[in-house]
Amino acid sequence: MYAASIPVFTRFLTALSGVLAKAESHVEAQGIKPEALLGFRLYPDMLPFTRQVQLTTDFATRGADRLCGREVRSFPDTETSFAELRARLAAAEDYLGGFSPADFEGAETREVVLTLRIGEMRMPGAHFLEAYAKPQFFFHMTTAYDILRHNGVALGKRDFMGA
Repeated sequence: MYAASIPVFTRFLTALSGVLAKAESHVEAQGIKPEALLGFRLYPDMLPFTRQVQLTTDFATRGADRLCGREVRSFPDTETSFAELRARLAAAEDYLGGFSPADFEGAETREVVLTLRIGEMRMPGAHFLEAYAKPQFFFHMTTAYDILRHNGVALGKRDFMGA
C-alpha cells in the first residue's frame, strides 16, 4: 500500500510543482496578471485553478493519513500566488516523506470512513486508494494542468508525468 501511494503522490506533486513554475514563467513573459490564471475555471461551476492545486495536495496527504489510521491533517487554503502554491506542494511532499512502509501495515483492509455530502461511505483501504483517493488526486491535478494548457502555457505529457 505504501508503494502504491506515497511514491506515486510524491512523483506527481513534484511534476505539478514544475508545471506551476512553467505557468509562472509564462505569465511573466506574456505580461499576464497571475490572478488571471490562479482564478481561472474551465467552466463556471468548476473550481478555480488555485483550488484544484489545493485539492490535489489534500487528496494525497489526507489519503495517506486515512490509509494509516491517522488523524487527517489539514492544510489551510490561503495560497494566492504561484510561489505559495509551490510551497504548499513542497509541504505536502515533506509531509508524505514522513510516512514509512511500516505505517501502512494492514492498510489494505483497514476500514476508511468518509463523510460526504451524499452521506457516509465505508470501504477497505485498498478500495479507498484505488477507487477514491488516487482518482480524486489525478482529477484535480489534471484539471489544474488543463486550465494552464487551455490558457496557452506550453506544457506537454512529459511535464504532467514529471519525466
